[in-house]
Amino acid sequence: MMELLTSPAAWLSFLMLSVMEIVLGIDNVIFISIVVNRLPEAQRKQARFIGLGLALVFRLILLSFLSYMVGMTASLFTVMDHGVTGRDLVLFGGGLFLMAKTTREIHDSMTDHDAAGSMKNRSTLFGVILQVVILDIVFSFDSVLTAIGLSNQIPVMMAAVIVSLIVMLIFAGAISEFIERNPTMKMLALSFLMLVGFLLVAESFHIEVPKGYIYFAMAFSFLVEILNMRIRGKSAPTQTK
Repeated sequence: MMELLTSPAAWLSFLMLSVMEIVLGIDNVIFISIVVNRLPEAQRKQARFIGLGLALVFRLILLSFLSYMVGMTASLFTVMDHGVTGRDLVLFGGGLFLMAKTTREIHDSMTDHDAAGSMKNRSTLFGVILQVVILDIVFSFDSVLTAIGLSNQIPVMMAAVIVSLIVMLIFAGAISEFIERNPTMKMLALSFLMLVGFLLVAESFHIEVPKGYIYFAMAFSFLVEILNMRIRGKSAPTQTK
Protein backbone atom coordinates (compact mmCIF):
# COMPACT_ATOMS: atom_id res chain seq x y z
CA MET A 1 0.00 0.00 0.00
CA MET A 2 2.84 2.43 0.83
CA GLU A 3 4.32 1.76 -2.61
CA LEU A 4 1.08 2.92 -4.21
CA LEU A 5 0.96 6.08 -2.09
CA THR A 6 4.49 7.05 -3.11
CA SER A 7 4.27 5.99 -6.75
CA PRO A 8 3.81 8.81 -9.31
CA ALA A 9 2.43 6.29 -11.79
CA ALA A 10 -0.26 5.21 -9.30
CA TRP A 11 -1.27 8.83 -8.64
CA LEU A 12 -1.44 9.52 -12.38
CA SER A 13 -3.63 6.45 -12.88
CA PHE A 14 -5.82 7.61 -9.99
CA LEU A 15 -6.32 11.07 -11.52
CA MET A 16 -7.04 9.65 -14.98
CA LEU A 17 -9.49 7.10 -13.61
CA SER A 18 -11.26 9.68 -11.43
CA VAL A 19 -11.82 12.02 -14.38
CA MET A 20 -12.91 9.12 -16.56
CA GLU A 21 -15.36 7.83 -13.96
CA ILE A 22 -16.88 11.31 -13.54
CA VAL A 23 -17.29 11.70 -17.32
CA LEU A 24 -18.78 8.22 -17.70
CA GLY A 25 -21.08 8.91 -14.76
CA ILE A 26 -22.68 11.97 -16.36
CA ASP A 27 -25.35 9.89 -18.12
CA ASN A 28 -26.08 8.05 -14.88
CA VAL A 29 -26.53 11.32 -12.96
CA ILE A 30 -28.79 12.75 -15.68
CA PHE A 31 -30.97 9.63 -15.64
CA ILE A 32 -31.21 9.69 -11.84
CA SER A 33 -32.04 13.42 -11.88
CA ILE A 34 -34.88 13.02 -14.38
CA VAL A 35 -36.40 9.96 -12.72
CA VAL A 36 -36.05 11.35 -9.18
CA ASN A 37 -37.86 14.56 -10.19
CA ARG A 38 -41.03 12.48 -10.61
CA LEU A 39 -41.07 11.92 -6.83
CA PRO A 40 -42.46 14.32 -4.21
CA GLU A 41 -39.83 16.89 -3.29
CA ALA A 42 -39.40 15.45 0.21
CA GLN A 43 -38.20 12.10 -1.21
CA ARG A 44 -35.87 13.34 -3.95
CA LYS A 45 -32.73 13.80 -1.87
CA GLN A 46 -33.16 10.35 -0.33
CA ALA A 47 -33.66 8.76 -3.77
CA ARG A 48 -30.55 10.48 -5.20
CA PHE A 49 -28.46 9.35 -2.24
CA ILE A 50 -29.70 5.76 -2.49
CA GLY A 51 -29.30 5.69 -6.28
CA LEU A 52 -25.71 6.93 -6.32
CA GLY A 53 -24.90 4.88 -3.22
CA LEU A 54 -26.03 1.73 -5.02
CA ALA A 55 -23.94 2.74 -8.04
CA LEU A 56 -20.89 2.89 -5.76
CA VAL A 57 -21.71 -0.50 -4.23
CA PHE A 58 -22.12 -2.16 -7.63
CA ARG A 59 -18.83 -0.76 -8.92
CA LEU A 60 -16.87 -1.86 -5.85
CA ILE A 61 -18.40 -5.33 -5.96
CA LEU A 62 -17.56 -5.72 -9.63
CA LEU A 63 -13.99 -4.53 -9.04
CA SER A 64 -13.68 -7.13 -6.28
CA PHE A 65 -14.48 -9.82 -8.86
CA LEU A 66 -11.94 -8.53 -11.37
CA SER A 67 -11.17 -11.92 -12.92
CA TYR A 68 -14.89 -12.56 -13.41
CA MET A 69 -15.31 -9.19 -15.07
CA VAL A 70 -12.53 -9.97 -17.54
CA GLY A 71 -14.31 -13.24 -18.30
CA MET A 72 -17.44 -11.29 -19.24
CA THR A 73 -15.68 -10.42 -22.51
CA ALA A 74 -15.37 -14.09 -23.52
CA SER A 75 -17.88 -15.47 -26.05
CA LEU A 76 -20.75 -17.47 -24.56
CA PHE A 77 -22.31 -18.50 -27.87
CA THR A 78 -22.33 -17.48 -31.53
CA VAL A 79 -25.17 -15.99 -33.55
CA MET A 80 -24.59 -15.57 -37.30
CA ASP A 81 -20.79 -15.61 -36.84
CA HIS A 82 -21.11 -13.03 -34.07
CA GLY A 83 -19.67 -14.05 -30.71
CA VAL A 84 -22.04 -13.00 -27.93
CA THR A 85 -20.48 -12.22 -24.54
CA GLY A 86 -21.97 -11.60 -21.12
CA ARG A 87 -21.08 -7.92 -21.52
CA ASP A 88 -22.99 -7.82 -24.83
CA LEU A 89 -26.13 -9.16 -23.15
CA VAL A 90 -25.92 -6.62 -20.32
CA LEU A 91 -25.34 -3.70 -22.70
CA PHE A 92 -28.10 -4.82 -25.06
CA GLY A 93 -30.69 -5.20 -22.30
CA GLY A 94 -29.63 -1.97 -20.60
CA GLY A 95 -29.69 -0.03 -23.87
CA LEU A 96 -33.20 -1.22 -24.69
CA PHE A 97 -34.38 -0.36 -21.17
CA LEU A 98 -32.85 3.12 -21.37
CA MET A 99 -34.41 3.83 -24.78
CA ALA A 100 -37.82 2.56 -23.63
CA LYS A 101 -37.67 4.59 -20.41
CA THR A 102 -36.52 7.72 -22.24
CA THR A 103 -39.28 7.35 -24.83
CA ARG A 104 -41.82 7.13 -21.99
CA GLU A 105 -40.39 10.24 -20.33
CA ILE A 106 -40.49 12.20 -23.60
CA HIS A 107 -44.11 11.11 -24.14
CA ASP A 108 -45.06 12.21 -20.63
CA SER A 109 -43.31 15.55 -21.17
CA MET A 110 -45.32 16.13 -24.34
CA THR A 111 -48.68 15.52 -22.63
CA ASP A 112 -50.67 18.23 -20.90
CA HIS A 113 -49.67 19.46 -17.45
CA ASP A 114 -52.44 17.66 -15.58
CA ALA A 115 -51.58 14.31 -17.12
CA ALA A 116 -47.93 14.83 -16.38
CA GLY A 117 -48.79 15.72 -12.81
CA SER A 118 -50.86 12.59 -12.33
CA MET A 119 -48.00 10.47 -13.67
CA LYS A 120 -45.66 12.20 -11.24
CA ASN A 121 -47.92 11.43 -8.31
CA ARG A 122 -48.00 7.75 -9.24
CA SER A 123 -44.22 7.45 -9.04
CA THR A 124 -43.08 5.68 -5.90
CA LEU A 125 -39.73 5.69 -4.13
CA PHE A 126 -39.37 1.92 -4.62
CA GLY A 127 -40.23 2.16 -8.33
CA VAL A 128 -37.72 4.94 -8.91
CA ILE A 129 -34.97 3.11 -7.01
CA LEU A 130 -35.67 -0.06 -9.02
CA GLN A 131 -35.22 1.84 -12.29
CA VAL A 132 -32.02 3.41 -11.00
CA VAL A 133 -30.66 0.01 -9.91
CA ILE A 134 -31.18 -1.46 -13.41
CA LEU A 135 -29.25 1.37 -15.07
CA ASP A 136 -26.63 1.39 -12.29
CA ILE A 137 -25.77 -2.21 -13.13
CA VAL A 138 -25.39 -1.42 -16.85
CA PHE A 139 -23.31 1.72 -16.31
CA SER A 140 -21.21 -0.08 -13.68
CA PHE A 141 -20.25 -2.81 -16.17
CA ASP A 142 -19.24 -0.24 -18.75
CA SER A 143 -17.35 1.87 -16.22
CA VAL A 144 -15.48 -1.00 -14.57
CA LEU A 145 -14.47 -2.64 -17.85
CA THR A 146 -13.08 0.69 -19.03
CA ALA A 147 -11.20 1.14 -15.75
CA ILE A 148 -9.64 -2.31 -16.12
CA GLY A 149 -8.12 -1.18 -19.41
CA LEU A 150 -6.46 1.83 -17.76
CA SER A 151 -5.12 0.31 -14.55
CA ASN A 152 -4.33 -3.07 -13.02
CA GLN A 153 -4.28 -1.86 -9.41
CA ILE A 154 -7.59 -2.62 -7.67
CA PRO A 155 -6.98 -0.18 -4.74
CA VAL A 156 -6.34 2.63 -7.24
CA MET A 157 -9.50 1.80 -9.18
CA MET A 158 -11.60 1.61 -6.01
CA ALA A 159 -10.28 4.95 -4.76
CA ALA A 160 -11.07 6.59 -8.11
CA VAL A 161 -14.60 5.15 -8.09
CA ILE A 162 -15.25 6.41 -4.55
CA VAL A 163 -13.99 9.93 -5.35
CA SER A 164 -15.99 10.15 -8.58
CA LEU A 165 -19.23 9.04 -6.88
CA ILE A 166 -18.71 11.58 -4.08
CA VAL A 167 -18.27 14.33 -6.69
CA MET A 168 -21.42 13.21 -8.52
CA LEU A 169 -23.38 13.04 -5.25
CA ILE A 170 -22.38 16.63 -4.43
CA PHE A 171 -23.58 17.97 -7.78
CA ALA A 172 -26.54 15.64 -8.39
CA GLY A 173 -28.96 17.85 -6.48
CA ALA A 174 -27.98 20.99 -8.41
CA ILE A 175 -28.26 19.13 -11.73
CA SER A 176 -31.67 17.77 -10.75
CA GLU A 177 -32.99 21.21 -9.77
CA PHE A 178 -31.58 22.80 -12.95
CA ILE A 179 -33.28 20.21 -15.17
CA GLU A 180 -36.54 20.61 -13.24
CA ARG A 181 -36.53 24.40 -13.70
CA ASN A 182 -35.75 24.25 -17.42
CA PRO A 183 -38.08 22.01 -19.49
CA THR A 184 -36.07 22.52 -22.69
CA MET A 185 -32.92 21.37 -20.90
CA LYS A 186 -34.80 18.29 -19.70
CA MET A 187 -35.72 17.46 -23.31
CA LEU A 188 -32.08 17.91 -24.31
CA ALA A 189 -31.02 15.56 -21.50
CA LEU A 190 -33.61 12.97 -22.56
CA SER A 191 -32.34 13.15 -26.14
CA PHE A 192 -28.83 12.54 -24.82
CA LEU A 193 -30.02 9.51 -22.82
CA MET A 194 -31.79 8.15 -25.90
CA LEU A 195 -28.51 8.41 -27.80
CA VAL A 196 -26.64 6.70 -24.96
CA GLY A 197 -29.17 3.85 -25.04
CA PHE A 198 -28.67 3.48 -28.78
CA LEU A 199 -24.88 3.41 -28.29
CA LEU A 200 -25.18 0.69 -25.64
CA VAL A 201 -27.15 -1.46 -28.08
CA ALA A 202 -24.59 -0.73 -30.82
CA GLU A 203 -21.73 -1.73 -28.51
CA SER A 204 -23.48 -5.01 -27.77
CA PHE A 205 -23.05 -5.76 -31.51
CA HIS A 206 -19.37 -4.72 -31.28
CA ILE A 207 -19.98 -1.48 -33.15
CA GLU A 208 -17.71 0.94 -31.32
CA VAL A 209 -18.51 4.65 -31.50
CA PRO A 210 -15.99 6.95 -29.76
CA LYS A 211 -17.84 8.45 -26.81
CA GLY A 212 -15.78 11.60 -27.09
CA TYR A 213 -17.88 12.59 -30.11
CA ILE A 214 -21.07 12.08 -28.13
CA TYR A 215 -19.91 14.08 -25.12
CA PHE A 216 -18.66 16.88 -27.40
CA ALA A 217 -22.03 17.03 -29.19
CA MET A 218 -23.81 17.08 -25.83
CA ALA A 219 -21.56 19.85 -24.48
CA PHE A 220 -22.04 21.90 -27.66
CA SER A 221 -25.83 21.48 -27.51
CA PHE A 222 -25.78 22.42 -23.83
CA LEU A 223 -23.87 25.64 -24.54
CA VAL A 224 -26.27 26.55 -27.35
CA GLU A 225 -29.24 26.01 -25.03
CA ILE A 226 -27.59 28.16 -22.33
CA LEU A 227 -27.27 30.97 -24.90
CA ASN A 228 -30.93 30.51 -25.87
CA MET A 229 -31.95 30.71 -22.22
CA ARG A 230 -30.04 33.96 -21.76
CA ILE A 231 -31.63 35.44 -24.88
CA ARG A 232 -35.10 34.44 -23.67
CA GLY A 233 -34.34 35.92 -20.26
CA LYS A 234 -33.35 39.27 -21.78
CA SER A 235 -36.33 39.43 -24.14
CA ALA A 236 -38.94 38.53 -21.50
CA PRO A 237 -38.93 41.91 -19.68
CA THR A 238 -39.14 43.73 -23.03
CA GLN A 239 -42.23 41.77 -24.06
CA THR A 240 -44.03 42.52 -20.79
CA LYS A 241 -43.69 46.28 -21.15
